[in-house]
Amino acid sequence: MTSKNYSNFRATMAIAKASLRSTMRSPSAVVFTLAFPLIFIVVFANVGGAGVSVDVAVAKNSDTTNAVYQALKKNPMIRLVKGLSNEDITKNLAKGSLDASIELKPQQPMKPIGLTVQYSKASTKGEILKSTLNNIFYKIQSSVYEKINSFSGMKIPDVIDLKETTITGRKHLYIDFILPGQLGFSLLSTGVFGTAFVFLNLRQNLVIKRFFATPVKGYSIIGGEMLARIIFGLAGALIIILTGHYLFGFTLIHGFVTVLNMLVLSIIGLLIFMGFGFTVSGIAKNESSIPPLANIITLPQFLLSGTFFSTSAFPAWLRSLSDVLPLTHLNNAMRKVAFEGAGLGDVTHQLLILLLWGIAAYAVAIKIFKWE
Repeated sequence: MTSKNYSNFRATMAIAKASLRSTMRSPSAVVFTLAFPLIFIVVFANVGGAGVSVDVAVAKNSDTTNAVYQALKKNPMIRLVKGLSNEDITKNLAKGSLDASIELKPQQPMKPIGLTVQYSKASTKGEILKSTLNNIFYKIQSSVYEKINSFSGMKIPDVIDLKETTITGRKHLYIDFILPGQLGFSLLSTGVFGTAFVFLNLRQNLVIKRFFATPVKGYSIIGGEMLARIIFGLAGALIIILTGHYLFGFTLIHGFVTVLNMLVLSIIGLLIFMGFGFTVSGIAKNESSIPPLANIITLPQFLLSGTFFSTSAFPAWLRSLSDVLPLTHLNNAMRKVAFEGAGLGDVTHQLLILLLWGIAAYAVAIKIFKWE
């Protein structure tokens, strides 16, 4: 058969099939893509997000000088969120991204503190705030009692005028937060570590050089390996999503359509993360140099991109860093699609950031990638 009649499409499929078979036999690939994420899902789903702070929005024009606000501010379990409009507060309460909101009326002499609390039915942490407020009220009431105790027969005035309401919404389980993060963990591991190790091995073992002695084109080699990574990554993503849904109640708001949207996001994430993998394989001199190089890319994202815990608890400067990372935007897009019912057209901001990262990653990879 001459090179003119040679089918590079068939070559690409053959390379993809061989690479996929090799990947499935690799213990490290299976561990990072599937085993670790599933273990983390089981652990975090059962601990229920212990230690996560209660996010409480503070309505605009609230009195931040009174005793209730100051006590909440000092409580390490309560994270006060300021600057949101009433519309945004209601919207976030309905979807469970806020646990509650408070509105404190300006305090007037000899009158109780006016406090309106809205709880989110979608959150499981409203009781924590309710218990905290009861303790604060008791301390304030006791303080007032001590001041007027010497005046026998005097009626103790109410110190709090409390109004409570609940904003309805779907119950937000911790699995709805943790699973998209673990899916991102899986995709980033597959894209970076899998790609870097495979292409370095192919180059060192002169497999690519032998390919060039055949009619196989360079794009067939890369295309076949990328296709194998995508198939393997998608299989892992599907297992993670279905395991989370059927065993732990992970929310798929539109069912099958939501699964498809999450798989499309998985493909996009994989393609971009493979760009980092190509970059690492181009820099690495040998196999032992891949883990430290890959960890420079992956470890900050695992820790700072909302993979294991919410970035809302970070200080402002660290949140700014988190908002730059590509995995942050993939995780956020996954959560919007799964729990909020967003379509791909509703996460264009996240997709744009991912696209910019992809362009940068492949620009660097093309410049430093080596065939031999």
